[in-house]
Amino acid sequence: MDIRKLPNLGALRAFEAAARQESFSRAAEELFVTHGAISHQIRALEEELGTPLFARHGKRISLTPAGRTYAACVRDALLDIARATQALRAGARHERRLVLSTMPSFAARWLTPRIGRFIELHPQLEVELRCSISLIDFTRDDVDVVIRLGNGTWPGLHAEKVLDEVFFPACSPGFNGGKLPVQPGDLRHCSLLRSVDEPWQPWFEAAGIHDIPEPRSGILYEDSAMMLQAAIDGQGVALVRRSLATNDLAAGRLVRLFDIDSAYAWDYYFACPPALLKTQRVSAFRDWFMDEIALFRTEYMQLERAHTIAA
Repeated sequence: MDIRKLPNLGALRAFEAAARQESFSRAAEELFVTHGAISHQIRALEEELGTPLFARHGKRISLTPAGRTYAACVRDALLDIARATQALRAGARHERRLVLSTMPSFAARWLTPRIGRFIELHPQLEVELRCSISLIDFTRDDVDVVIRLGNGTWPGLHAEKVLDEVFFPACSPGFNGGKLPVQPGDLRHCSLLRSVDEPWQPWFEAAGIHDIPEPRSGILYEDSAMMLQAAIDGQGVALVRRSLATNDLAAGRLVRLFDIDSAYAWDYYFACPPALLKTQRVSAFRDWFMDEIALFRTEYMQLERAHTIAA
């Protein structure tokens, strides 16, 4: 077989994405190209093969029988290429380099204050910390480990839950001249800070409050760490995540208000490809990270007991 007669790889990627998504538009979004580019590549591929791969029904498409058979073969071939590429990258990357990816807020408020201890234990490793809210494609992105909020259902990955999450109100001890809310209902007279991912209504329901509407005025923070800093600066009361606020509570920069939590829909997970978990660098980081998680649980339990006694 002459591999020089293979179709263009870009056209095959466009076809595989469109077949899997059953949409030229969604394939274009996935591959970061235009709808027209996908359509053009697939038309060219159909002409080269001499057979239609999709049936067009207005704006809808569906695979022809030949297209469905060809899509399965192309997908298997591209997956083989992706696996071989991942294995080559993993083998070529020096064992001294560890690449981590997590959300900006978790990196700023939880991981960065602690990662120095890992570097002291493993000075031979070069650690690179990347921040992103997007999911990682381990077959494409040069990343060893991710720490993400989610439900842990990521096929093909080793994913283990490491921490659950709750919300509670907190503010600076100097907020409102030091006259802090005493009862949950007092929040109706306070400036409530807002975040994209932390609506107040679930906490209001947990506290039995039904007459305070979701705040609609003031700055809407996209990043939880930025909102936390605004609370530390005395700009209002924030609904904070326990994982992000514990250090500031322990240092006295924040004060927790009330012994009422509301649960978060997602948990924190440590995830990586199973093959990478067996490497020395990833195994060393996981062991350290789990120890730090255990220490963190002890710290926030002590803080919660101290808050209960003070209250």
